[in-house]
Amino acid sequence: MSEIADILNSITNLFKAISQRKVLHAGQNKRIHSNQFDVLKRMYDAAWLELHYTIRNVIVPKFWLHFKIIGKIPPSKDERDQQLFQNFVEAVNELHASYQLLYDAFQQLHNSKNIFSKITTLELSQKKLKDVFRESLLGQMPSQFSVVVNSFYTISFNINSNTEGKTNEACFLGFKTINCNGCKYVAERCCCQNLLIIINETNIKLLSMDLLDCIAGQTVTLLVQKQMTDHIKNNCYGIIDRSHLKKLEMWLDEVVLSWLAKTFNKNSLHIDENEKSENFVQCFRVKLTYFLYETFAHSVIEQFFNIIIDFPESIPILDDLKICMEKIDLRKYFIKTIKTSLEARILHPGVNTIDIITGYVAAIKAIRYLDSSGVILETVTAPIKEYLRKRNDTVRRVVTGLTEEGPSDLSEELTKSETLKNKPGLDAADEASNWESWAPDPVSVDQTTSLQSTNINRSADIISMIVDIYGSKELFMNEYRNLMADRLLTQLNFVADKEIRNLELLKIRFGENLLHSCEVMLRDVSDSKRINSHIQSDKDYIDNKSFDIATLIISAQFWPCFNKESLELPEEIENEFIKFTKSYEAYKGNRTLNWRTVTGRVQIEIEISGKTVEMTVSPTQAVIIYHFQDRDIWTLDELSSVIKVPPTVLRRRMRFWQTHGLIKEVSVGTYQLIDDSAQTTNSKSMDTAPYIMEDDDMESAMASASDQREEELQVFWSYIVGMLTNLDSLPIERIHQMLKLFASNGVGIEFTQDDLRNFLQRKVREHKLLYSGGVYQLAK
Repeated sequence: MSEIADILNSITNLFKAISQRKVLHAGQNKRIHSNQFDVLKRMYDAAWLELHYTIRNVIVPKFWLHFKIIGKIPPSKDERDQQLFQNFVEAVNELHASYQLLYDAFQQLHNSKNIFSKITTLELSQKKLKDVFRESLLGQMPSQFSVVVNSFYTISFNINSNTEGKTNEACFLGFKTINCNGCKYVAERCCCQNLLIIINETNIKLLSMDLLDCIAGQTVTLLVQKQMTDHIKNNCYGIIDRSHLKKLEMWLDEVVLSWLAKTFNKNSLHIDENEKSENFVQCFRVKLTYFLYETFAHSVIEQFFNIIIDFPESIPILDDLKICMEKIDLRKYFIKTIKTSLEARILHPGVNTIDIITGYVAAIKAIRYLDSSGVILETVTAPIKEYLRKRNDTVRRVVTGLTEEGPSDLSEELTKSETLKNKPGLDAADEASNWESWAPDPVSVDQTTSLQSTNINRSADIISMIVDIYGSKELFMNEYRNLMADRLLTQLNFVADKEIRNLELLKIRFGENLLHSCEVMLRDVSDSKRINSHIQSDKDYIDNKSFDIATLIISAQFWPCFNKESLELPEEIENEFIKFTKSYEAYKGNRTLNWRTVTGRVQIEIEISGKTVEMTVSPTQAVIIYHFQDRDIWTLDELSSVIKVPPTVLRRRMRFWQTHGLIKEVSVGTYQLIDDSAQTTNSKSMDTAPYIMEDDDMESAMASASDQREEELQVFWSYIVGMLTNLDSLPIERIHQMLKLFASNGVGIEFTQDDLRNFLQRKVREHKLLYSGGVYQLAK
């Protein structure tokens, strides 16, 4: 320091010599001769060059020398910050001492009224001195210096946030071993007050040299942004059932802006509110408020999937996000993030279809609450609809959700249909007449997507949006008819009240024409009960019957197609069905019954090893065990030929009795009745408690959706044969187009190109068509 002081003294003496140099006088005004003034000006410039050289090559390198040992700093973050804090304070003190020597010298020179004051002014000299210091420092600033500044102002921010520099509260509570949140020392050794004074003095020195903004401005900005990001993450992330925005704005004003105002104030860190610069605070408030909204909105959007699942409990944070999106254009980021999140979380084979539908319904509710225009909703949910359209069980799961017992999103939405009963629907004419309330789509919306739908679709209810996945009400109603048929055929004690209520609600949604068949099916159930009651009261039938029969008599043309399974009944049982048929014919006159023996339930009693077991099983399983009365051993092929059940199906049905310990497979395809009390003591068959087959154990009696679809498309086969006979070969696109144009109008069947492709490929497997080069032709 003494070396620098000697150099500065020599430069100061040079300036004094210039100011004391004798000049010529001309007349009484004592004016300086122009030649002598030029000489003095050159000497003044030379002195400034010497001063600039000294600052650049002596003072500034001495300042940077304090930070060349950063690599030797302890790895612990707190210790590292404390060491860098100390180095920064020492370097600033030394730099300011050198600056102050020159500043005082210029002050003295200008205060003594001599020739120096005529060459330049004090303000210009001070400004030039500050410029030289600033240029020299910035020209030699090392790349790692931002780490030093960050450590210094991190400690400053922590102390300011720690109850305005007071000793840590843990110290007052007696927790002596807890570290202070500000200075990071043990609470009983808290030195926040002393550090606050040092920070105050350091900031004042930097401000006096006009170095604070150029040295620390960018680093302080990044530090504040990091502190805001960390604060949002630590205090808001994961908490989606409450609002955060107002508390964040209060924290921004009371902590962040307060600290910035104190840091960049020349007087003191401890200043009154009235002394704060309104322009300064307002400038930072605008920028940091924007950053706060943007960071908080990004945090909310990142966890939007959880917000969707927890809706409506997450409404408070959605209100916050709505405010942020009104101030900042986040639509594109929101759409991109949510689509990526949904694809990663639910749009993959590992997720059940019903879970995807539940997520889709929740997304509709949450996004519609956030954006009532429906533009974001339409864009975000497009991949979900596309994915659900590819799943085979989507329609069945939707219909099940609409009609299942217990609370569910879809059943609740269906219940809301009652409110639509007397509410007129909105059509295109209504929308056109309501032109005064029309609003354009936001500028950021993809116009190609916007043109694909109308405001009617965007404002549609949830069930309408789900049905829109396939764009066909008939498809959903056919699936509902299949599910109703399964329930009617499998539930012994069917209660029609709930089904009638669901049917009435669906009629409000989809119209009576589509559900007329379902009404007939329910009427068949009630008529069957009445017919059964009448036949069971017939004395002739009662006297001749061996066991009770309860039938479900259906109107076949109104019911879905049954699967093609068959079953040959034993003669004794077949005779009982004939007796029931004759009694029915006597009651109905010109009508008769065609029995579907493979569908239903049979209550049987099995006596084995001296014990009797009551069971309720399917007809096929009952016939299988019935035949083991006559023979203890059956081969699969022999039993298959007797009961007319394919061997593959029969093997699957035999497993039921194997699991109950009544039948075992002694060799491949050969089964034997177990009639040994020692082997059956621990088996399920010896459990005297009645066994009732659950609904889940019963396979659907209805044909699969693909089989029904192919049967419906069978009516087009003659058209397709005629086309290929006349035109030899056609691609599927042309066949589909011609069928839609000429054939489907009279039949009333809607089908997609994929449906037609599956139908044609089946004909190829049956060797009725040939497929080559992308075209179909008749097999020769």
